[in-house]
Amino acid sequence: MDLELKDRVYIVTGGTRGLGHAVARELVADGAKVIVTGREASRTAEAAAGLGPNAVGVAVDNADPQAPQRLIATARACFGGFHGILISVGGPPVGGVADNTDEQWLSALDSVFLGSIRLARAAAAELDDGGAVGFVLSITVHEPAPAMTISNALRPGLAGFAKSLADELGPRGIRVFGLLPGRIGTARMRELDGLSPDPDAQRAVNESGIPLRRYGTPREFGRAGAFMLSPAASYITGVMLSVDGGARHGF
Repeated sequence: MDLELKDRVYIVTGGTRGLGHAVARELVADGAKVIVTGREASRTAEAAAGLGPNAVGVAVDNADPQAPQRLIATARACFGGFHGILISVGGPPVGGVADNTDEQWLSALDSVFLGSIRLARAAAAELDDGGAVGFVLSITVHEPAPAMTISNALRPGLAGFAKSLADELGPRGIRVFGLLPGRIGTARMRELDGLSPDPDAQRAVNESGIPLRRYGTPREFGRAGAFMLSPAASYITGVMLSVDGGARHGF
């Protein structure tokens, strides 16, 4: 299937590793150009180099109020255009209601929540018909997870914001969506679940309630993200797409 991604330009925040990097890799493989971001300059440069000449790395923190305009300007300067953004941020600290400090809440609010909203608003102001704004959220949007109190609170709020944005931008031909990963075999997920860091290591996951009986691979998530950003998904907006192997109960 041709995703019509050739020479389209996307910004992928958190694109140096994990799920953001997986989407960036699939975009480049299908002919797109990407700006990938990360907090550490060396890691960001290394990730961009690994993606090839159609990728540029920018070391920036999503919490920086200047980040959105800097990234959009870089996309235009390096590749002459800008067609969409995928906003992916690292997961906030784990912990129950009594465990997380005010400082952890404020930090997560600034990077996970307000940072994402700033990026989306800036993109919305600059995108033309056919543009796309995507958020990497979590299945905690629908089903709170144990010991993930901050994520349980902030991700549903971003999903609501995304839906409001989709309604407002639809008349301009700009799509907005969320991706809700379940258990995808990234280093962070394997650490949270107490698994071997080796991505090839397998275990039975029947007890996790995943009908497909396995973790998803980053590439599987990346392909879903690339499709949703692409013109091939041109009539899909305002949705939260679960990428979880069927683990979510309900429609």
